[in-house]
Amino acid sequence: MKMTFKTALAAAALSLSAATAQANNIVEIAAGDDRFSTLVAAVTAAGLAETLSSPGPFTVYAPVNDAFAALPEGTVETLLKPENKGQLTNVLLYHVDDRKLTADMIPTGSNYFKPVLASERLCITAGADGVKIADGTGQMANVIIADIQADNGVIHVVDKVLLPGTRPACH
Repeated sequence: MKMTFKTALAAAALSLSAATAQANNIVEIAAGDDRFSTLVAAVTAAGLAETLSSPGPFTVYAPVNDAFAALPEGTVETLLKPENKGQLTNVLLYHVDDRKLTADMIPTGSNYFKPVLASERLCITAGADGVKIADGTGQMANVIIADIQADNGVIHVVDKVLLPGTRPACH
């Protein structure tokens, strides 16, 4: 009897840890990681948390807090104001693709990718030195962590906030 109880307890613990090991959605993963607190605040202010929690699929190029801190002084605070919600939404949607694109799905070389912000393009370059993303400013972001799996897509962590603008040169 004692052995059966221990076995049942161990099985229940294993079952519970397997259930908690399941991936969360993109917003839950970001909210659970302090490196993304600015991104989560922005997603919330833009009203995009529900969308990015939906089934997807999505690929999110997620800037870390240091990437937001590198923007000109006052930029984040200005974007978070309610009257700038449209501009904030555009910046955030520039970081989202409506497909699940793992790092191994990005072809070697430079290729245009269309983010959810339909009128814009990103140039993503994959090579021996990793994955880099050119945005509308022509500057490059580095993917510093690839393929964080979520229930509704994948997150690639980037070291720069991607900004829409002029179509980046890609070839």
